[in-house]
Amino acid sequence: MGRKGSPRSPQAEGGSRAASPPSSSPSSPLWALPEELLLLICSYLDAQALGRLGQVCRRLRFLSSRDLLWRRIARGCLNSGFTQLGTDLAPGIPVKERVKVSRNWRHGRCRRETVLKWKCNLMPWIELDGEYLYLSQAENIQAYRLCPEGTGLQHHPQAIFSGHQEDVCRFVLVNSHIVSGGGDGNIVLHKIHGSYSVKFSAHEQEVNCVDFQGGLIVSGSRDRTAKVWSLSTGRVGQCLHTVQTEDRVWSIAISPLLSGQLLTCLGTDFHRGAGVLDVFYETPSLLLSCGYDTYIRYWDIRTSTRKCVQEWEEPHDSALYCIRSDKNHMIASGSSYYGVVRLWDKRQTRCLQSFHLSSPTSSPVYCLRFSTTHLYAALASALHVLDFTAP
Repeated sequence: MGRKGSPRSPQAEGGSRAASPPSSSPSSPLWALPEELLLLICSYLDAQALGRLGQVCRRLRFLSSRDLLWRRIARGCLNSGFTQLGTDLAPGIPVKERVKVSRNWRHGRCRRETVLKWKCNLMPWIELDGEYLYLSQAENIQAYRLCPEGTGLQHHPQAIFSGHQEDVCRFVLVNSHIVSGGGDGNIVLHKIHGSYSVKFSAHEQEVNCVDFQGGLIVSGSRDRTAKVWSLSTGRVGQCLHTVQTEDRVWSIAISPLLSGQLLTCLGTDFHRGAGVLDVFYETPSLLLSCGYDTYIRYWDIRTSTRKCVQEWEEPHDSALYCIRSDKNHMIASGSSYYGVVRLWDKRQTRCLQSFHLSSPTSSPVYCLRFSTTHLYAALASALHVLDFTAP
């Protein structure tokens, strides 16, 4: 080696500090180069070349594993934890490992397991929050701890949140609060770490959907109205706005801009019955929708509110009950027939992968959520998990 001792420690943006480079390596002019120049040279390599480089010696394995080198590759992968704008949604996981798991998502390699079953048919909803999965079952919402290494759920819930007299239709989890809408027409707000809760009558019929952000709750109901509610001190449960609609409201979402006003209607040429069943905001101007007419639509409200910028059709002419994206390239959807979950790549027109979770007589996929390693899907009588860390 041209100089003795270990190379400098990796910078914060460079990657994990869990490992240290070996103290010595064979003499080579390569190690006379500054670390910044070595990283620049390696940045021109693709994933396969970086993997092979890491097999040469321990020092190159350490260098080629730096997050700084894999970040560019990861941003082009499916569900690697990076948004379109480059925000890292999973900073605690090495980027190289996320790229490896991303290949399993693309090729559909996973281990399937049914982690929970219940006796009566329900329309469950789920949310993920760190180490917990929240699941609505009848009139309650139960919090289950995720087992280490993603091996499933603990058998018994850690907490149960109640307050509705009829089934919970949907709920959201925001800033350590749960806001739920029920078949009893009520909205209930719980603070997860505490006994604080609020309940108020919201609609004349069941509350099909809710969202919560910045001290405001929005709700939609079978009574053909959408309402905005205040949570300000002294005004809790006060209705601020009511929007009359022509049909029941199945899905609702607050824009990240939180304007508090109805700006426009998306689309104008839909056939009767082409109702929207789920909406997902990626950014304040980009959102996805899906519904009865079997299409996933991608909207950019900066360009047009009359026509979507891209759409994908469910190949089996099945209504789409739920949708989610990684805020980059991947979309996951749940269909009404045969318990099918599909993965889509926005850069392609056809479905990328399909997973049949149960028998042909089973229910729709009512809700799905995923992390960088696992996908959870709730059907009428069971909760399924797909583990993409499996080889």
